[in-house]
Amino acid sequence: MVFGFLKGEFVDVISWLDDTRDTMVWRFERHGNAIKYGAKLTVREGQAAVFIHEGKLADVFGPGLYMLETNNMPIMTTLQHWDHGFDSPFKSEIYFINTTRFNDNKWGTKNPIMARDPEFGPVRLRAFGTYSMRVTDPGKFLTEIVGTDGEFTADEISFQIRNVILQEVSTVLAKSGIPVLDMSANTADLGKIVAGAIAPKIAEYGISIPEFYIENVSLPEEVEKVLDKRTSMGIAGDLNKYMQFNAAEGMANPDSGVGAMVGAGMAAGMGMNLAGGTGPWGAAPAAPPMAPPPPPAPAAAKAWHLAENGVTTGPFNAAELSAMALSGKLSRASQVWSAGQEGWKAAGDTELSGLFAQVPPPPPGV
Repeated sequence: MVFGFLKGEFVDVISWLDDTRDTMVWRFERHGNAIKYGAKLTVREGQAAVFIHEGKLADVFGPGLYMLETNNMPIMTTLQHWDHGFDSPFKSEIYFINTTRFNDNKWGTKNPIMARDPEFGPVRLRAFGTYSMRVTDPGKFLTEIVGTDGEFTADEISFQIRNVILQEVSTVLAKSGIPVLDMSANTADLGKIVAGAIAPKIAEYGISIPEFYIENVSLPEEVEKVLDKRTSMGIAGDLNKYMQFNAAEGMANPDSGVGAMVGAGMAAGMGMNLAGGTGPWGAAPAAPPMAPPPPPAPAAAKAWHLAENGVTTGPFNAAELSAMALSGKLSRASQVWSAGQEGWKAAGDTELSGLFAQVPPPPPGV
């Protein structure tokens, strides 16, 4: 803030510099409310200066440099009953209004919005987003909202604006008739409808909403879980075809666990068909000899865990442990454990002892 005094209590320069980025209104403080006739008033871009005289709105000044004299203060002259050239201090309150945009203000539904979806029936919706606001009528904003507050911030009006927004959002979403699954693709259009609906009410405060965004419209968590299951079923498609596909994939990979299970199941089915006098697929029985059954699935490789400095690693298979023994990362004293073993044991005391027969001894002289 920049201000000066001339002849004791008389203000000579009137201006306002703000770096808070959230102050919407600031009252110019001066001794005894005395303003010198002929004082300089500086109103910068993005500001307006409002004069209040004896509790009434007197003048509103836009950006520019003014000499407070009779010729540029017609309303004040009328209120004061000044004659031309009257040189005397006058008492008036001066409020500076920030007319720039205040961005990234948040809004969100406190309670779910009940709507009727054409596919799911009655649903509960939640929505949230952001908006920007600016003062378009400084005089109306001061008289309707600020009053005599010496410093007014954006937070003090945002609560009232959010209430107006939520009322219109609830109405628009409930009456839109847009399916829930299509709302994400229509948030821009819905946002324009809401912004148009709240504009007349916000204008009564001397404010406009240049930008309004609906960032997300969501369903309750339990409904989203059911929707996820339904989506999964849609991806799977025909369950019979899905099972046939899995069986064919298992036959193409006989080494996998799925392939072994499918092979065993087919062998059992073929045996039952042959016992009933039919072929493997219901055809006439084939001439002997019978095809040998598929080999059993190989046993799962044993997995080992290592413990070192209080930290366990693994599991490792035999090939990995052999490489670790050759590199010196695994020694006979290393503590190891595998399923079925009672507690941790030194690797040299287990069936892994054979790994160290391949490890060369230390080089001579070491």
